[in-house]
This record gives sequence, C-alpha cells and structure tokens, in this order.
Amino acid sequence: MVITDFDINYIAVLVSAIVSMFIGFLWYSPLLFATAWMKESGQTKKDIKGVKKKGMAPYYFAAFIATLLMSFILSYFVQYIAATTFFEGMQAGFWIWLGFIAPVLLGSVLWEGKSFRYYMINVFHYLATLLVMAGILAVWQ
Repeated sequence: MVITDFDINYIAVLVSAIVSMFIGFLWYSPLLFATAWMKESGQTKKDIKGVKKKGMAPYYFAAFIATLLMSFILSYFVQYIAATTFFEGMQAGFWIWLGFIAPVLLGSVLWEGKSFRYYMINVFHYLATLLVMAGILAVWQ
C-alpha cells in the first residue's frame, strides 16, 4: 500500500531543523568535538578564523536550508511508517542513518583519505541529529 496523503506539520519541520542546527553547534563546539574535528580535518584555528572573517552567514544559511530539506523529507518517512511516539521516530531516524548516512560518509575514509576518527565524529553527529529530528516529527504530527 502506498500512502500519498501526507499531512506535513511545517512547524514541526522548522522546529526539528532548528534543533538539528543547535545540535550541530554544540557537537562541533569546543565543549564537545571542535578540537578533535579540527585536528582530524586538517583545519587550524587560523583557518577557522579566516573563514569567520569572510562571514559565516551564507554558510549557515545554506546549511539551514539543507537541514530544512532533510527535516521535510524525514517527516514523510516518519509518517510513512506511522511512527507516533518519540521512540518510534528515533527508530526511523536510526534506520535512515544506518542505511543512508553511515555508508555514504564512509566514503570520506575510503576515498578521501580521512581518518576513521573523523568519520566517527561526523557520522555520530548525524545519528544524534536524526534521532532527535525524527522523534520530534513523530510526536508532533
């Protein structure tokens, strides 16, 4: 059976995208993984300051639009599996992460020569993000 009648809660999509950005800010902050990520990605504090001098607004705007798109599409998956509890939403987020995000990001190790530690920092960021986003979308339909 294919369900074509989805009722997207655009407020939930927006909120889950905002929460995702907050998780990213926290994840890649000095409080958590900024130092390890910079080391593993080959970035220095000087490099980061240079990017900040140019202005970060266009980067954050583009990232937010991409996150809104991810949240919007994720809301379809959450509804398709009829997840209505936070835990059911988290299950959807986990399987999407395991089936799509984790394998795709592995390419950074296999083909780009990035370290496994770099992969772990980034891939677990997406796991945390998808778990929370899908949980929000499941309970707020």
